[in-house]
Amino acid sequence: MLNDKKILLVHPLGYRADAAGHDISRIANIMPPLGLASIAAYLEQRGTSADIIDCYARPDSDRAIRDYLLAEKPAFIGFSCTTSSFLDGIRIAQMARQAVPGIKTVFGGPHVSALKEQLFPNYPAMDFSVIGEGEQTMAELMAMGRDDAASVKGIIYRKGSQVCFTGHRDQALVLDDLPFPAYEKLAGFPNSYMLPIFNYPQTPNTSCISSRGCPYACSYCDRSVFRRSFRYNSAGYLYEHLRYLRERFGVRHINFYDDQFTFNRQRVEEFTGMMIDRPLGMTFNCAVRAEHIDRELLTRMKSAGCWMMSLGIETGDEELLAQHRQNADLDHLAQKIRMIKDAGLRTKGLLMMGLPGETEESIRRSMKYVFSLPIDDFNLAKFTPFPGSPIYENIHELGEFEEDWEKMDCMNFLFVTKGMTRERLEELFQEFYRNHFKRPKVLWGYVTMLWRSPDSWLRFFRNFASFMKFTRTTTRLMEKEN
Repeated sequence: MLNDKKILLVHPLGYRADAAGHDISRIANIMPPLGLASIAAYLEQRGTSADIIDCYARPDSDRAIRDYLLAEKPAFIGFSCTTSSFLDGIRIAQMARQAVPGIKTVFGGPHVSALKEQLFPNYPAMDFSVIGEGEQTMAELMAMGRDDAASVKGIIYRKGSQVCFTGHRDQALVLDDLPFPAYEKLAGFPNSYMLPIFNYPQTPNTSCISSRGCPYACSYCDRSVFRRSFRYNSAGYLYEHLRYLRERFGVRHINFYDDQFTFNRQRVEEFTGMMIDRPLGMTFNCAVRAEHIDRELLTRMKSAGCWMMSLGIETGDEELLAQHRQNADLDHLAQKIRMIKDAGLRTKGLLMMGLPGETEESIRRSMKYVFSLPIDDFNLAKFTPFPGSPIYENIHELGEFEEDWEKMDCMNFLFVTKGMTRERLEELFQEFYRNHFKRPKVLWGYVTMLWRSPDSWLRFFRNFASFMKFTRTTTRLMEKEN
């Protein structure tokens, strides 16, 4: 007899578990599955028992999943999947069905929200998928879905040989009404999770999401889950969330995993005022856009504990940038980056290589632009056209695209724009990284991390061979072993 009031939520790894120990992207950053933790908290509040197994934090979890299913007999198993982890989710769903006949599988996340009904004919292990935000939809699905799936908005389900979509939910969730994520459901939290190396001053640390959606419409961003909405927690809720993390788990540093942390200036002013008047002994990072910061706000954020800011540069070629996002003013962006640095904050640039229209000249302009700026750290991703992004719709007209979902993790050049080759993109990618690490100011910045972020250096030395291999090849070590 299956328990209708119990669900196991799974965050799939997305590749072989025995390769995880050598995966450079995982070594450098293990982020908690906050979406699943939020769903778990919401369900628990409504009388449903929800447990989480995070295969990314604990890669060898197949046995743990099977043992849980056999012992607890949950009526549902849910998966939160990116494009690269979707097929691993399917594999685990098949395993779950064999272990516990009658269990219902539910898939959520950006991949299924983008592709919707297209997935069901090819993947019979899918019983339901949640389209959009998961909290309320999952609660209703568990309450009514086995007998009356058609009454639950925001799901796709099977009806005989038909695949039915009940339509998007009419109203988005009010974020302040949600309970704090069920961090306690994540085994070993917070010590099982690590922010990117050299991106924090102290431990323990974790990520936090204080908004959903984005007010902008860049060509490369997936909008399938939150669509065109943009909502955020109030300053008061945000402060209490951080206080909870500090008092319950001892967290000392937070990375706000929001697209636009400073979009609403009043919210930031109120939040920083609370952090200054009633200090929590915590520091934080956030991502911003140049349009939404100024010298006064930066000074205030620094006083409140802001340690690092990230900005999406994407490319240092203004003409190329204008094809893919709004407000492509690189001079203005450079001015704001220098302003952040002058405020005493660490700066991180977020870039991608291989956008449609990219040329060797545009890549070299990006190098020149980035190396002219006081950027302490940067992340260079390999452009990947994800389902749900505007550019995905006509991507085959813009170049060669190998749509291999398991490799769609921004660590592979699966798309090659017209006029370029994959081999040349790889060479320029490696050159970009090597030249960054050769710059004296950058090297000195990493030296200062000896006293600014000592734990980062400990992690670096523990995984020295993996990091050195990445700087030479810019590939995940796990790829070499597959």
